[in-house]
Amino acid sequence: MTKHSRAPIANAPSGMQPRDMQPAPRPTATPDRTLHMIGNAHLDPVWLWPWQEGYQEARATFASALDRMDEYPDFIFTCDQIVLLEWVEEQDPELFARITQRVAEGRWVNVGGWWVEPDCNMPMGESFARQGLYGQRYLHNRFGMIATSGMNVDPFGHAASLPMVLRGQRMDSYCFLRPGPHEGDLDETLFHWESADGSRVLAFRIPFEYCSPPGDVSGQTEKALGQLDRSLGEMMVFYGVGNHGGGPTKANIESIHRYDRMGTFGRMIMSSPRAYFDEMLNRGEAFLGSLPVRRDDLQHHAPGCYSAHSGIKAWQRRAQHAVLAAERWAAIEVGLGANEYPRGDLERAWKQVLFNQFHDTLPGSAIEQSYDDARDQLGEAIAISKRIITRAHNRIARRIAIPTDTSSQPVVVFNPHPWAVSVDVDMQYGAQPHGVHVVDNRGEPVTSQATQSTATTGDMSRGAVTFRADVPALGYALYRIMPGPVHPETTSLMVSDDGTVIENDHVELRLDPQTGNLVSLLHRATGVDVLAGTADQPRTVVCEDPTDTWGHRVVSYAWPGESMRLDRIVVRESGPLRSRVRVERSWGSSSLIEEYLLSHDSAVVRVNVTLDWREKAHLMKLRFPVAVSNPQATYEIPYGTIERPVDGAEEPAQSWVDLTGTVGGEAAGLTVICTSKHGWDASPAGDSGVPSIGITAVRSPVYSWHDPRLLDPDGVYSFQDQAIQRFSLELIAHDGDWRTAQPTRRAAALEAPVRAQQESFHDGDLAARASFADDGGGSVLVTAVKGSEDTPTQAAADFIVRAIETEGKETVSRIDLSVIGRVIEEPFAPHQLRTFRVPVDPELPIVEVDLLEWPLGDEPA
Repeated sequence: MTKHSRAPIANAPSGMQPRDMQPAPRPTATPDRTLHMIGNAHLDPVWLWPWQEGYQEARATFASALDRMDEYPDFIFTCDQIVLLEWVEEQDPELFARITQRVAEGRWVNVGGWWVEPDCNMPMGESFARQGLYGQRYLHNRFGMIATSGMNVDPFGHAASLPMVLRGQRMDSYCFLRPGPHEGDLDETLFHWESADGSRVLAFRIPFEYCSPPGDVSGQTEKALGQLDRSLGEMMVFYGVGNHGGGPTKANIESIHRYDRMGTFGRMIMSSPRAYFDEMLNRGEAFLGSLPVRRDDLQHHAPGCYSAHSGIKAWQRRAQHAVLAAERWAAIEVGLGANEYPRGDLERAWKQVLFNQFHDTLPGSAIEQSYDDARDQLGEAIAISKRIITRAHNRIARRIAIPTDTSSQPVVVFNPHPWAVSVDVDMQYGAQPHGVHVVDNRGEPVTSQATQSTATTGDMSRGAVTFRADVPALGYALYRIMPGPVHPETTSLMVSDDGTVIENDHVELRLDPQTGNLVSLLHRATGVDVLAGTADQPRTVVCEDPTDTWGHRVVSYAWPGESMRLDRIVVRESGPLRSRVRVERSWGSSSLIEEYLLSHDSAVVRVNVTLDWREKAHLMKLRFPVAVSNPQATYEIPYGTIERPVDGAEEPAQSWVDLTGTVGGEAAGLTVICTSKHGWDASPAGDSGVPSIGITAVRSPVYSWHDPRLLDPDGVYSFQDQAIQRFSLELIAHDGDWRTAQPTRRAAALEAPVRAQQESFHDGDLAARASFADDGGGSVLVTAVKGSEDTPTQAAADFIVRAIETEGKETVSRIDLSVIGRVIEEPFAPHQLRTFRVPVDPELPIVEVDLLEWPLGDEPA
């Protein structure tokens, strides 16, 4: 019997095969397509674990990826979320040095360019700008190169304005997963995504999943091919263990080599998103011109996240406004002669804000413990900002010339917005047992009235006054509190004894005495009541809510429900300046207090809301019926607005939604502004006969509960939002054009109010009123005034000024930086976002820069 040597081994999808087999020629029958295999390790720094666990896992995951590079010379690793790199750099410099070497070789590819993968609907426009500012500059500083492809694989939706942000941060392409093909009207794998200003990126929807099991990649690849547009010929397939990190495994990589030899799926190459997009872009204009163009949001997935965990939404909004204000006042200090800008402090504050915009933190889908950390971290950002603001205000105030008048108490009111505001200021005072009144810097009385003190003690000299302050743009105004009660003053403001009617020369509002509902809002200028005939429509809708934390598979929360019961209506204030009516309601173990405020000269109704929610697995909608026909809905999104169908879908918004239509053939509408709430709907008339705006005020699901798991009826769970929360609304009736209401400016002033501080008497070189920066209050809105990132740390900074056109029209802006004696006068195209570097030295030119603060078209230094 002849003994034979072992025959060569054949390729097979499973079974033992030697490692490092030569890539023998693929079979001729191999499908003619190239799969770019994207090795990655999506790591949620926070989710079902606290950030401290993510901190350790970043090091472990990156070490594993580097080890795979040592073992497989063709392996390429794709990394996003720059915070993970910073974490590794600070805890393991040797490991970071290995990363640096692999980046230089092109085998470690940094993409995304943002600090984290944030929720891509709720942060403010400026937050998206800072995600890239800190992320891209970190990459450039450490590796000498930036990311040119954006990547947000896990967020639950993407605002339509993001292509403009990506382009401004030098990225020409974008990878995302959600919405999937089953979740919206987007069918394409590869397409152009275009913002309202015309900015465009090449976008790729990741098929099936961004991570894979640790073994064979065949299942991942087959499912991906089932969702891809295979006519493209080249496609990306993502693999690697993810969510808690891990990254590509040996089994992943060896199975790719095996299936590539077998020709099972086509040519399979180790690649990166940048390599794939370059292949697509190099195909030329004919191919690129054949791709569809998307000019819309990328929605919907997990709409419950826009209302889950009210706390994180409120903390985030406060922190974003606080840091923006701190930047502005720090820059003003530089303009007034300070020799340093607190760049390091502001960076620490911003990084805490950006980190907590992560797509499982801000959406409320993380574990309960993580929100203790988020509260502390955002508290740090706010504390840093308050120190910077308070220091700047006191340095400015001590330079104001305030002549001695011992009968008065000087008060300086600071406006953080680069446009003038006229607002009612609540001020506490002491040592005046007979009351006070307020005068301006010329000694002229201003409209004021006594209000309730926050102090509840036996000290009868403590009191409170509310007065009207007209404060210049990003500036201040001096007032004086004088002894003696408010002088009698007649205004058109009136409130009925029972509190059900409040009116002035501009509006009349009526509350139903049986329900407490706002049932009439007459706009006197037009004679139109946008609430006429809506008395039978609910305003508070309480529903049992069995949906999970994310709201998976939910299309709408505009469900029928029960109304809260009216407990009482109380007139709290009735004076020459404003009226305040308190409406108290209850349902179950919960209570809702709405305080309606109307100033003597305003057409805007303010509603301060205190909600004490004690219901588990329930939600409440605040609903605002609008008695218009042919309604159109406009939502505020980051750096812009978007029109959406009036169909009851749960949608994200920044701070306001408008519903406009016709009443008796005349155009009319209602704009609703709300602080810190992001889940909205615009619902059609339906059986009610009246369309409406809905705000999801509260949802109380179990923390991190993910359908399809069912809750054990006997289980012990922690439910969200079992506490008191506060937020504010403004209701603006208008003549059919929401732009006249300037809701974006009003929302900013509502969310970031003026600050008033008592001051002493002294000489000074500053006037009693001053403006330091003014955008004119028109369609071009200044969103940022800050110090440049390129000025040495201990030196005074050049100014960075960013502005956006908000009304969809061509215009010429005039931005007056009087603090440094410079003016930016530039044309703006519709919806255009522009950024300028303005040297303090008047001899140096103003230069337009991108969102990374580098001159347009220039290579970074």
